[in-house]
Amino acid sequence: MGGGLTATERARRERLRFEAAELFAQGVPAPEVARRFRVSRMSANRWYRTWQTGGPEALASKGPGGEKCRLNAQRLDRLCCELGRGPVAHGFVEDQCWTLARVADLIAALFHVRYTLRGVSYLLHWISWTPQMPVHRAVERERG
Repeated sequence: MGGGLTATERARRERLRFEAAELFAQGVPAPEVARRFRVSRMSANRWYRTWQTGGPEALASKGPGGEKCRLNAQRLDRLCCELGRGPVAHGFVEDQCWTLARVADLIAALFHVRYTLRGVSYLLHWISWTPQMPVHRAVERERG
């Protein structure tokens, strides 16, 4: 899954850090770099320390953050298909909503892989799934 930035956004941030390194080399202090690039002083100070210890190369992007997804493309496709079948098809008969806990249980049953609720939330966001609304509305809501 990895990080919240796209490859384009990561490249833009990397260019900023390299430009900051050029300014550091010219003697421009970190607070001034922060002001010029409209970043926090904390970021500029971190860049400065990184630049001091490793040079400009140390400011290169290390790629997307976060853990690598434990489900390959084929499994993600199957998960989408199974989610599309609805909770009832998987034994959740109390109501027709997917919850994070239910999706975690489904993933564990299908693929023998455990996700935390937060991990399930990230995974659903990554595959463009949003929380499902119940198929049937309560009777009292339809009278309105």
